[in-house]
Amino acid sequence: MKRLYLGVDASNYTTSAAICAEGRIIANLKRPLPVREGERGLRQSDAVFAHVRNFPSLMAELAPYLADAEVAAVACSTKPRDEEGSYMPCFLAGEAVASALCAAYGKPMIPVSHQNGHIMAAVYSAGAEELLDGEFAAFHVSGGTTEVLFVRPTGTSFGVELVGETADINAGQLIDRVGVMLGLRFPCGPALEALAAEADPRQIPRPRISVKDCRCNLSGAENMAASLFEKTGDKALVAAFTMEFVARTLEAMRDDLRLRFPEIPIVFGGGVMSNRMLQSRLGAKGNAYFAEPAFSADNAAGVALLGWRAAEHGEVSAHG
Repeated sequence: MKRLYLGVDASNYTTSAAICAEGRIIANLKRPLPVREGERGLRQSDAVFAHVRNFPSLMAELAPYLADAEVAAVACSTKPRDEEGSYMPCFLAGEAVASALCAAYGKPMIPVSHQNGHIMAAVYSAGAEELLDGEFAAFHVSGGTTEVLFVRPTGTSFGVELVGETADINAGQLIDRVGVMLGLRFPCGPALEALAAEADPRQIPRPRISVKDCRCNLSGAENMAASLFEKTGDKALVAAFTMEFVARTLEAMRDDLRLRFPEIPIVFGGGVMSNRMLQSRLGAKGNAYFAEPAFSADNAAGVALLGWRAAEHGEVSAHG
């Protein structure tokens, strides 16, 4: 009988569940949380309610994968980061579902952090699992995080040291705020990327970025984009300017990281890193690895993989 490891993740904008079998992902399912048109995000109370509504249909979709199989363990992201005091209410919804599954199957729950799940999903989907044998760096770039991390694999998970971050808003927030300003539906990443591709590259103003010692400021770009839109009325140009600002900022952070760790491999994950232009730019200097889009945006695949690694390496009992 096939042994399966479930992963559950309830992030700020996506309800996710995944199944790992023998170290490979065989199901990676998601439900976006609804955001009203013109809004730029969700309150935590609304996110928790949306997860509660999403989980029944998501688990029903997962059910066929569980037929004629043994559920060995359930892993769940219980907090944003693997550090003391890290907390966000939306993760309670996923933890409740995971706890119920564990009680039903008589199996253990393996708690992990949302960020470590992102790192694992990025390594897996980039086909770079050899990195788990040594130290590497990770960019976690999303609506909720813009961080550069020094990662030490600990056998079945990661020890993470923060070496760079945003001083104000996150890259995904900037993209969404500009996108909503341009009339796009939240979350705006894919639509803004498509719109930016319509712009004439010769017309894109060179942005004035702010990066020092791997620490960036992004909030000023929102005002710059608004000013450019007021002057030109050109939505494609504003979208391209915004993406150029993000690209140059991340490039500068990468270069600062390389000054400190010249040869270190870098893994890029998080929803913003689904952008193909950013991948091309940030991969130009080599030794860079990128998650596939389905594993870059919020997902439970990395959570399931971490659960499998923990159970199979004896950190928890796989038999309850």
